[in-house]
Formats: sequence, structure tokens, C-alpha cells
Amino acid sequence: MPTIAVDKAELFKALGQDFTTEEFDELCFEFGIELDEDTSNADRPIVDGKQEPPQLKIEIPANRYDMLCFEGIALMLNIFRGKATSPDYRLVPPQDGKLQSLIIKEETMRVRPYCSGAILRNVKFTPERYASFIALQDKLHQNLARQRTLVAIGTHDLDTIKGPFTYDALPPEEIHFIPLNQKKKMSAVEIMSFYEKDKHLSKFLPIIRDSPVYPVIYDSNKVVCSMPPIINGDHSKITLNTKNVFIDITGLDRTKVEIVNCILVAMFSQYTSQQFTIEPMNIISPHNHESRQAPDLTPRATHAELSYINSCCGLELDAPTVCTLLQKMCYNARPSNTSPDLIDIFIPPTRADVLHQCDIMEDVAVAYGFNKLPRYFPSESGTVAQPLPINKLGDIVRLEAAMAGWSEVMPLILCSHDENFAWLNRHDDGKTAVRLANPKTTEYQVVRTSLLPGLLKTIRENKHHSVPIKVFEVSDVAFKAPELERKSRNERHFAAAWYGKSSGFEVVHGLLDRVMLMLKSAFLNHEEGLEGQIDGYWITELDDKTFFPGHAARVHVRLGGKEAVIGQFGILHPSVLEKFELKYAVSTLEINLEVFL
Repeated sequence: MPTIAVDKAELFKALGQDFTTEEFDELCFEFGIELDEDTSNADRPIVDGKQEPPQLKIEIPANRYDMLCFEGIALMLNIFRGKATSPDYRLVPPQDGKLQSLIIKEETMRVRPYCSGAILRNVKFTPERYASFIALQDKLHQNLARQRTLVAIGTHDLDTIKGPFTYDALPPEEIHFIPLNQKKKMSAVEIMSFYEKDKHLSKFLPIIRDSPVYPVIYDSNKVVCSMPPIINGDHSKITLNTKNVFIDITGLDRTKVEIVNCILVAMFSQYTSQQFTIEPMNIISPHNHESRQAPDLTPRATHAELSYINSCCGLELDAPTVCTLLQKMCYNARPSNTSPDLIDIFIPPTRADVLHQCDIMEDVAVAYGFNKLPRYFPSESGTVAQPLPINKLGDIVRLEAAMAGWSEVMPLILCSHDENFAWLNRHDDGKTAVRLANPKTTEYQVVRTSLLPGLLKTIRENKHHSVPIKVFEVSDVAFKAPELERKSRNERHFAAAWYGKSSGFEVVHGLLDRVMLMLKSAFLNHEEGLEGQIDGYWITELDDKTFFPGHAARVHVRLGGKEAVIGQFGILHPSVLEKFELKYAVSTLEINLEVFL
């Protein structure tokens, strides 16, 4: 969870009350956040010749993006304590009635297709507010924006530039501007080289480095405002004297672009001359039918069932009481006119995390007080857990193999293409293995179709141990299945490998007999197997290039009159041992367990 550091004295001033550390810790707990540290009694660093003031470090739930700054924390706690009401965010056009426009060009579809914007008028910045404004952008970049890959924020002094603004995508050689806090004008190519060793910005360069075009925002005079998601231009940088702020939000995910826009303007609209007012912008994007007015601060209308809330919380609250509790959590709510069991709820634009009535129920529980909820043993919804049949079957086989003296291993489910096919002398028909589209290394190219590569690699890495080495694994393999919705299927296998100075063929055969006995499948001789009347298993000779000629067998089983080939065992071919760098003989066994379900 993100941790936000806020000035202790300023926060208590905003809350209108001084708290002891214990009292504030209790308040945070009641609201569902956590006080991580109070630095009042700690050694604090010296900043600009002065010791840093005491700070409160508060852990914020990962879904509460509206509390990633001082302003959000203070506002939500004041509403929770009944010291403030939910803000009424309003879109107010400029005095001349002409909205600023942001024109999105079709070329941006090649790199970062979505863009939004807003304007904050007559903002009054102080050093603390300015620092919080920058910090909120950084926190949003780190969390919701996934290190700027999904969304990037740019903020500009509107008085230094002139609309309408254009969001375009140009070849890097055609983009020239002075980067933020620099003196020299550079091309986009030079900027990418200049910031390669910058500890803060270098990690963002790969986001667009290989793109044939780079995104850029410029004003009506072709003054570059920013090159998202890398850096803003120095011409329009924000200072403490900035009064009017133009905010641009670009990204790959339209939903997250609008969420970030709403949160940023909502948190800092409290510093405008008309509190909680935002000037909208016309977003002109005809090529993808995304033309609109942004931001959209209309509360989302939904409803929740009173019976659901009461049943989950173990309470018997009436609708007006639930509405009052929801107001403490920044909702607007009222009993529904359509049903006595429904509550009409209006979710604020900053609460994008509310997706279902279970989220609303949770907020009701927070407002009521988790410690006040009745404690009782569930009488109606109590259930008794039980394992999935396939897992229970796997545990039976796992236990029998372990009691027979074999050691369980758990290798990775991904392996290289050669390990899965060529090294086992097997041919890939292109219809069997699930391949990774963009594997990070050659070690992890396919999802294994056999447990043998993992067992053999385990033996290879442990061959300095004394022999014999007896290992087994019970786990899944995967196969392509185009007829299924997910285009693949899992299959639970059991496999074992013997590594020693003798072949060990009879040892793995004995392990097979023991496992099949525990699965209540008797051994049948060849004639009994062919007769097709008695349930059980039998083996037949197998000619497979994975195994030494004449030293491999196929395992057949008949269950309920249905016959199936479930696996194979044998002595591995010398060429297989050579590929896996094994100097002694190896005998292996692998069977499919799912036929026994």
C-alpha cells in the first residue's frame, strides 16, 4: 500500500483539532487507513538549514486514489468526523463563455491514443500546496498509471501559452523544445539521449523509445507544452506565482485517463477562488468518436439493497440510518422511492474504486465502526471447505510416492522449447504446446507439456549428491485446446525419475504398481487386458525416441469398461541424457491422473 507523508501540524490544523499519536492512530484505524509512523520523536533531516517538521506517515489502501495527498486525507477525515460535508464539484465556464479546446490528431493512435484535460482558475499556491500538487502526480504515476505506462500527467501555466491546444504524434526529429528546468533547446532524439542516465526519468524512456512517432502537446503558436510520458516543456512550467493551471492527461487507457483527471482537479479545486470549481475543456477527437467535454464530474448513480447491507454486517439498520452512515464516507444517499429495500446512492467522481454494492456495504461497515459490529457464528451462510477432487487425488499419489522413499520436487511450469521437445527427441507439431508470445528469456518459451524436463533439470542441478536420486512431481501440464474459450487446458500428471548407476527400470515399474494399487486399479496380464471385461491396468511395448529401444512401455487402464492410455515409462535414450548433461542412466514414469476422477 502507498505511504503518504504529511506535515503533522498542518494536518491537525486542517482537522481543527490536536491529537495525541494514540488518538490519531485510533482515528485512522476507524476510517480504514493506518498510521505507519509519527516522526515527532525521531531524528529528522535538515532541509534548507531548518530541521524538517514532524511528519505523519500514513498507509493508504491501494484503491483509495483520492487519498494520495494531504488534501484528500484531510478532506475525507473531516467528512468522516462530521466536520465537513461532501464537496459539490462544479464545472464553471470562463467569463467569456468560450471553452479552451484540445484537438487530438489521428496520428496519436500509433502511440498513446487518448487525451483529456481541464483548467483550474485562480489557484493560490503556497510552497506546501505546490509540493503536494507535485507529490500527488508522482503517486498517481506510480500507482494507478503504472509508472506512466498507462497514463501520464502534464501541468502547465496557462498564462504562458495560448489555446487551442493540439495533441499530435510526430517523428522525433521534428519535435524541438527546451525540456523542464533546462536552458538548451533540443530535439526529441537529443532529449532521449540526454536523460538516459537520469535516475528519475531514465526508467520512462523505453515507453516510447522504439515508437516511430512521439506524442507531443503544443499550443496555437506551436509552443511545445509537453512530450508525454517523458517530460514537460520549460516554457509553461508551474511556479508558486501560477494562477491558472492547464492540465493534460494522456494514456493508453481511456478510463484511467478520466479517473486521474477527476482526482487531480477535485483535490486541488479547493484552492481556487471559487472553491471546488473546475473549468472544462472541449476534447475534439472525431477520428475515434471520443469528442466530449472533460472532465465529467457528474456523480455516478447506483443503488444498494438494504437487506444485503444488513445481512453482510449483521445489523438491522433502517434506510435513513444507512444514508447517514454513507454521508460520513462522502456519498450522497437517500431511501429509494421504488422499493423500501433499495437506497439510491450517488458516488462522487473521486471514488472510481466503487464498483459493486459490496464496496458500498464495506463503507457502511467502516462508518458504523468495525469494532461495533456484532460478533456471532454464522448460522445460515456457514460452509465447510473441502478439497477439489483433482487436488485430493494428487495428494493421495503424492503421499504414496513419498512413503515409498521418493523426494518431491516443484520445478517451474515454464521451460524452453528445446527442453520440452528437441532434448526429449520429440517433434513439435505446432498444435500441442502453449507458447509465450514475448518470452523474456529462452528459458521460458513454452508451458510444459510433460513433467520430465523439470525432473531432469532438477537431477542435473543436484547430480553432485550421492546416487541413486529418486524424485517425483505431481502437477499440471498444459495443452492447446482451440475448442475451449481460453484456448488451452490443464492436465494433472504424476511423474517420477530414477538416476543411478543401474537403469532403475524395475524401480519405477514398482512405483507404478504401488500408485495404481492405491488408486484401486489392479494389474492385468496382456490377455486379460485384451479381453476387455475386467477393470485394471496393463502395459504394452512402446517404441518412442525418448526412450532406449526395447526398454519402454505404454500404460493402459480400463475404468468402468472404458479403456485409455494414461502414460509411459522406460529408460531414457542416451541422447536425452547427453542433452541434460547426465552421466548415469535415468528411468522415468509419467501418467495422467485425471482419468481416475
